[in-house]
Amino acid sequence: MNFFSLPVRPPGAIVITGAGSGIGAALARCYAQPGQLFLLLGRRQTPLEQVAVELRQAGAEVELAAVDVRDAEALQRIAADFAKRRGPVALLVANAGVSIGSSAELVEDCAVFAEVITTNLLGMHYSINAFLPYLPARAQVVGIGSVAGFRGLPGAAAYAASKAAVAVYLESLRLDLRARQIGVTCIAPGLIATPMTADNPYPMPWLMPVARAARQMQRGIDRGRRFLVLPWQMRWLSLLLRILPSGVYERLWPRHLASKPRRVD
Repeated sequence: MNFFSLPVRPPGAIVITGAGSGIGAALARCYAQPGQLFLLLGRRQTPLEQVAVELRQAGAEVELAAVDVRDAEALQRIAADFAKRRGPVALLVANAGVSIGSSAELVEDCAVFAEVITTNLLGMHYSINAFLPYLPARAQVVGIGSVAGFRGLPGAAAYAASKAAVAVYLESLRLDLRARQIGVTCIAPGLIATPMTADNPYPMPWLMPVARAARQMQRGIDRGRRFLVLPWQMRWLSLLLRILPSGVYERLWPRHLASKPRRVD
């Protein structure tokens, strides 16, 4: 065995959730090439169609479906129908997620907590569970987490908790899928220039253009990385933050600090 060779995925489709914008759309563009089959999933039809046009111009075959990843039954139907008609899935990218500011003190934010946790964690599980029967040996599952999952963040309890859970979920999944020889990659981006970060009211150090971030993610995915943090500055900062004692970590945050905006209906 050549331990220096890159893993080779089997032939098959690439399935991406949250593919209508941001990281999902950027990763789809990275993988677009003549003959590559895609299934793009997202909540809104129009953005998916716009991404599909770009991929088809690169010679790819594209199918799409508007679906909310919180709808487990719909995902099961889509996966079964797609696999029956188009064959196996070689790469599944569970990218769909939401980021909404929240306050544990406000009863009206209970619905926000439920939405964030359900979308980011259960939605990832529902997506992976639906397509797993159609992944052959040497296929790959990729889940998009966040550096926000390393430590608690002010004003983002729901989001940080959901991403912490995602990292542990994907690690457990990796152990479960070893017998099937299916790889699992967890990607923890820092601040990436996407619609999700566009309304952040605080400084965003090392903000990374989404196209450059997607290219780095693609390299990590293709090398079979188990865990990837980017950009590199955030990788080292996250390691430092994880080992800081809680008392020291808490003193890093001012008592009154701008945080992720809450949803105002």
